[in-house]
Amino acid sequence: MLFSVHPGDALPIYRQIVEQVKAGMAAGLIGPGDRLPSHRDLARDLVVAPLTVKRAYEVLEGEGFVISVRGRGTFAAAAIAEASDDAAATLERRLEALVRQARLLGLDQREIVARVRAAWSASVVVRGGRR
Repeated sequence: MLFSVHPGDALPIYRQIVEQVKAGMAAGLIGPGDRLPSHRDLARDLVVAPLTVKRAYEVLEGEGFVISVRGRGTFAAAAIAEASDDAAATLERRLEALVRQARLLGLDQREIVARVRAAWSASVVVRGGRR
């Protein structure tokens, strides 16, 4: 999986990395046990400070998405189910915000569900590429 950051984005760079790793896992591009690039290698590739990537990996580890093994690297957790309650609570808050925003746009429940289904279908991939 290729990562990219956008300095002008409203999200801090470390959060952009966090979200991209989570998206990669959800899309099947990063599978259980896959090794992530070292924080130094990824920092070099993205042209950011190594501490920025280290911070992103620490957040991911704290939420249960990755596991760091001293001297071996950082790996995707064996299962998304291992993610902490904090990650589930974050998802719940995002869903609530999504529903509020959709309602402000005048969408009804049927339209919201249809758009979520479409987004879900668009994100379905088989490891290594889209199906």
